[in-house]
Amino acid sequence: MANEAELGLRDRIAKLSGVKLLRGTKLSAELERLQRQLERLRDDTSDEEIWKRVELARHQDRPYTLDYVARMLDDFFEMRGDRHRMDDHAIVAGLGKLDGRTIALLGHQKGRDIKERSARNFGMAYPEGYRKAMRVMELAERHGFPLVTLVDTPGAYPGVAAEQHGQGGAIAKSQATMLRLGVPTVSVVIGEGGSGGAVAIAVADRVLMQENAIYSVISPEGCAAILWRDASQAKKAASAFKLDAAHCLELGAIDGIVPEPEGGAHVDHDGAAALLREAVLSHLEELEGIPADDLRRARRAKFRSLGVLA
Repeated sequence: MANEAELGLRDRIAKLSGVKLLRGTKLSAELERLQRQLERLRDDTSDEEIWKRVELARHQDRPYTLDYVARMLDDFFEMRGDRHRMDDHAIVAGLGKLDGRTIALLGHQKGRDIKERSARNFGMAYPEGYRKAMRVMELAERHGFPLVTLVDTPGAYPGVAAEQHGQGGAIAKSQATMLRLGVPTVSVVIGEGGSGGAVAIAVADRVLMQENAIYSVISPEGCAAILWRDASQAKKAASAFKLDAAHCLELGAIDGIVPEPEGGAHVDHDGAAALLREAVLSHLEELEGIPADDLRRARRAKFRSLGVLA
């Protein structure tokens, strides 16, 4: 007899069966992947398999937000600054055209080399970054542009200066702003989705994860340091709270999985961008035409239901 985890994933698959993830086709390829993920769940995914996802999500050659912007959007215009203190380079924000349609886009940017990573703070935003994000959210609302966010951060920056500048309040306001939007919103975890730093720009109508992304309330190392006082137990922690896409889908934390090229997104940036583009377009098309009040109502109900145990 199927256990509750299997039944939960089967239910998610059934709901996705009538949805188009790739424009012009049914979900056949994606459903096959989910079926394989169901089988892995049934076999109790090993620590090694989950940790492999963590390593792929953090791979140094994995595409970042600007890599996808260059391959997916035309006429991208980046907006800078929070109109208060500074421009936080950990968050990219701007307007561009996706398949001829103007959208607003937000995303974390980690950087490729030491110099860029330092300048972008390894993708860990200060409050100023989230205030910049809210500027673009409000612009999207004012002009009726759909909002797409790409999540890839270990978490919001935890330093003293960030706390002094109102880090917790900025994260909360960013979430509240997303909940109030009357335009379609799609968020995709493209690498690491860590804690409040990720959720700040991921309160969307559709939350997706790339196949090898991870999404969790804390990093495996942080969890291990708390539970076992030993960060080297990160692999054990990752297995315990199952932060990979298959389990996040089964738990209902996300709405779908975006496939990646064979071997992972890092081996084929163009292929990964094409798959991501089609998934985002498909979900935006589903949401198009839904009245603003209905979008807000469904979005709030969705997030209020998370974590509720029957």
